[in-house]
Amino acid sequence: MPLIITAVAVVLLIVLISVFRLNTFISLMLVSTGAALAFGIPMAKIATTLEAGIGSTLGHIALIFGLGAMLGRLVADAGGAQKIALSLIRIFGEKKIQWAVVVASFIVGIAMFFEVGLVLLLPIIFSIAREMKVNPLYLGIPMLSSLLATHCFLPPHPGPTVIAGEYGANLGTVLVYGIIVAVPTVVLAGPIFLAIAKRLVPSAFSKQGDIKALGEVKSFRDEEMPGFGISILTSMLPVILMIIATLAQTIKLATGMHGSVILQFVEFCGQPSIAMLISIVIAMYTMGIRRGISAKDIMGSCASSIAAIGMMLLIIGGGGAFKQVLIAGGVGKYIGTFFANSSFSPILLAWMVAAILRIALGSATVAALSTAGLVVPVLGAYDVNLALVTLATGAGSTIASHVNDAGFWMVKEYFGLTLKETFATWTVLATLQSVLGLVFIMILAEFV
Repeated sequence: MPLIITAVAVVLLIVLISVFRLNTFISLMLVSTGAALAFGIPMAKIATTLEAGIGSTLGHIALIFGLGAMLGRLVADAGGAQKIALSLIRIFGEKKIQWAVVVASFIVGIAMFFEVGLVLLLPIIFSIAREMKVNPLYLGIPMLSSLLATHCFLPPHPGPTVIAGEYGANLGTVLVYGIIVAVPTVVLAGPIFLAIAKRLVPSAFSKQGDIKALGEVKSFRDEEMPGFGISILTSMLPVILMIIATLAQTIKLATGMHGSVILQFVEFCGQPSIAMLISIVIAMYTMGIRRGISAKDIMGSCASSIAAIGMMLLIIGGGGAFKQVLIAGGVGKYIGTFFANSSFSPILLAWMVAAILRIALGSATVAALSTAGLVVPVLGAYDVNLALVTLATGAGSTIASHVNDAGFWMVKEYFGLTLKETFATWTVLATLQSVLGLVFIMILAEFV
């Protein structure tokens, strides 16, 4: 019965979002309330259950998410993202332009959310494509692969950050393992897949796209942009701090230097919230004050970035409420009992559940959060690397992007594709990336 109620809730959520075009957050709250009643949760406890789910989820992510959005906006508004992309393209040259796009998108994608990175990089992609007289999708597929990989595998993105908190995984470890998994995944699902896509749908590579769909996007002259080195350092500083902290933790465990003040300080600076706070302060200087931008304009960029993610935060909170209802309704325990005497890998289980919910719900973040509610009770019965379960959940949550996913429509409109062409390029790319991610995670599991 718990699984039937969950299935009905998921179907109802799809109907509300896709058919009735109801706001995703409102749909999540309505479905969560209805599911709570169906599970038999006392009416007096339903409101507190929903609040607990929202609070616990946003408690893990709100600070990181907010500061991450500010960091991305500061780098973008200063021209840093454009500088990174154009400089790498010059370094790689025209013959290896795809690899330049992969690296640039990967670096920009670490600091910015998928949609933000897409909007920032597309004008650059279209501009380069026009100069080189190639189809924008020729560069777009490598870019999309990089942005999608950073979105599902690397903190401080919302998916891996939230799921790591739910599973109790170390965020620095998730970041290190995420980079190991993301690199080969991007290579295969980006430039390598491009050669296959050109044969699958040659018509898609004859389109010129619609750059006007982006709205007004600021473009910078070379003298207006900050330096390449400082742009990369500012964008990647949170990642650098978290990796250093993970190394410090490893050294401490290996040497027993638990009383070392230096290692403690390094670990403190590498905590995700502190790393983001340090990074945003430095970004205010490198991308703002140092370049003569007034404090008012800097704060304006920060404020506008938060306004842009307000609804996203609510949706993430709504996903947390749905997750909490699933836990309170006993769905996780039921699944735990079902798999108790089996040798089924919790890594594979997390990927499968996230993939099913992603296909059904459209939102990768909501799918990942809902997966946590179903998988967390199962983890106690297994000796499994929680960082790898986090990555498997992220990989599953990106599979088969289709008509119920905003990213599907963004790609379709920006590149001027038909539905068939979008399915054959973007949907296949997302599916390939999800499956490859799982394969590399399973391989990594044999060594860690």
